[in-house]
Amino acid sequence: MTPLGRLIAGRIAAEGPMRLDDYMRLCLLHPAHGYYSTRDPFGRDGDFTTAPEISQMFGEMVGLALAQAWLDQGAPAPFTLAELGPGRGTLMADILRATRGVPGFAEAAQVVLVEASAHLRQVQRDRLGAVVHLDSVSDLPDNPLFLIANEFFDALPIRQFQRVPGGWAERMVVVAGDRLALALGPPVALDRVARDGEVVEICPEAPPIVTALAGRIARHGGAAILIDYGTWDGRGDSFQALRAHAPVDPLAHPGQADLTAHVDFAPLAAAALAAGAAVSAPVAQGDWLLGLGMAHRAARLAAAGDAGAAEALERLTHPARMGQLFKAMAVWPRPAPPPPGFSALALPVPAQCRPPDA
Repeated sequence: MTPLGRLIAGRIAAEGPMRLDDYMRLCLLHPAHGYYSTRDPFGRDGDFTTAPEISQMFGEMVGLALAQAWLDQGAPAPFTLAELGPGRGTLMADILRATRGVPGFAEAAQVVLVEASAHLRQVQRDRLGAVVHLDSVSDLPDNPLFLIANEFFDALPIRQFQRVPGGWAERMVVVAGDRLALALGPPVALDRVARDGEVVEICPEAPPIVTALAGRIARHGGAAILIDYGTWDGRGDSFQALRAHAPVDPLAHPGQADLTAHVDFAPLAAAALAAGAAVSAPVAQGDWLLGLGMAHRAARLAAAGDAGAAEALERLTHPARMGQLFKAMAVWPRPAPPPPGFSALALPVPAQCRPPDA
């Protein structure tokens, strides 16, 4: 076992089976052994590559979409330009560069990064200079808020529940010999309809985050664009781990592999609506980026000698690559127009349930 694995096994021995969200939280953010606390996981030398690391075009499209939403709302000044989980700061750097030509945008923007990792905060300072770091969306200023969250919600801890005869049981982390394993806990009450054996995942932290940012947007104006891989009212076991760009057992390398799960966008939409904001349905990333003009931008870069522009375009937009699995969803104030590429939600929001009380 890894050092963190031994600590987790010791806690399980002392306290009993561990909930999956507690396991994920320890693996990702333990101060001494957590994945994000101890390394830069991005890029070729890391464990995974996010869209901003693939091409500058991604950040350019996001930045210009946020800038257009800012113009559509009367160019409020000052405003908060925020990112959740900003990684190396690549996306924010591209947003700032792409929006330099928008009159007044840079002067009015106050850049704020919500980042839990002390290590990554320093990486972001090295790239962006003096920026404001916050621990939580609840700490965001009460100003118009224009925000991007790319591959943020997939890393939030989840709980898993499996349908069993007569009810539901929570999947828990236990020690099996010299390794960690999943086992079913005692029956719990869960207001879902499913077949025996089916797994549902609930992310307790995600809706409150959307409630906080949507509430600010509803009161003060702004827009949020949330991009992640996921589904609408998704079901099934999507808990996964990546190490050196390859899938691995998510229980095999605690603290040394990236842990994620597919995002269920339906509870996020429900939270935004309940907070008084407008929200879109999730749209395919590829459709959204192409609608914003990424193909034209790729052609211009290729003509200027960027040999990787065409490959980056395909990787980001093709349905068989990132174009379909990744979705984008927007939040904005009523009655302002939606950000470019989005329209108001027409899908019914499924009835959502809360996880059982801890």
